Amino acid sequence: MLTAALRDDPPTEESVVADWLDWPGLTDLPSTTLDELLPSGARAVIVAPHADDEVLALGGLLAQLAAQARETCIIAVTDGIARPADARHWPPDPRARMDSIESRRALHRLGVTDDPVRLGFPDGSLHILRRMLAERLQPLLRADDVVFTTWRMDGPPDHEATGHACAFAAALCGARLVETPVRAWHWAKPGDVRLPWRRARRLLLDTDAQDRKRKAQDALEARLRCVPSLIGDPDLCHSAITRAGWPFELLFA
Repeated sequence: MLTAALRDDPPTEESVVADWLDWPGLTDLPSTTLDELLPSGARAVIVAPHADDEVLALGGLLAQLAAQARETCIIAVTDGIARPADARHWPPDPRARMDSIESRRALHRLGVTDDPVRLGFPDGSLHILRRMLAERLQPLLRADDVVFTTWRMDGPPDHEATGHACAFAAALCGARLVETPVRAWHWAKPGDVRLPWRRARRLLLDTDAQDRKRKAQDALEARLRCVPSLIGDPDLCHSAITRAGWPFELLFA
């Protein structure tokens, strides 16, 4: 069968997912474990630019952290509601409250009982507010933390800004940074030299973590499909949900 790159028609998101799974290099990547990522006594800090990024990209990690009762802090950067970046006061929006309720429901299915720290930045404006975000993150981090966030070259401005802000804040306090690709799966091709494969590690998910992640996705899927700002395209949404069901999560450690 012809690969997506040789087809006359533009590749579908379904074919993109299949091409990644067919790439031998993906399964050849070295694996890692929770203990290797998170030394004893260290705290895991998951910084998500948008509601649900933490579930789709790192839900398996969160389930394993919860199963081992490891200290975890989730920081939700935006509330999922786009507003002008120069607005001096961000009025409350009832959609943000509903998003937080659904996000908590999904996290509870992963075994996470503590509510996220919600910074309330406006969706779509983090590239302008990156320095402010780094300043907000800095006092929330500790030297023994391992900070998990979106890759600094992932594509969407909010993802990249969050990655850069986390890198800056983590470096100031001596915390370790681990990044994960979210949108890169859609614009990159298998083996793409723009991705830092030397840093790539697969966190294998046990059966319980996979099951919890699937149930957490079920709590979010209806909203992901009907709110364009979260994914931006129905096909992207479909492939993001499909990819979230893989038995591993990819990390740049």
